[in-house]
Amino acid sequence: MGRFPEADARLLNKKICMKCGARNSIRATRCRRCKSKDLRVKARESRGT
Repeated sequence: MGRFPEADARLLNKKICMKCGARNSIRATRCRRCKSKDLRVKARESRGT
């Protein structure tokens, strides 16, 4: 992760819409862009390949 926990929290505490890819607040229940309810929490670790 980064150097500062505050910075990590700011970047990673988001939800991502599975339909359009928009970033939403962690408290969101619907996407701000497409109004879909299909949200996931942003991945904390890289998906390393």
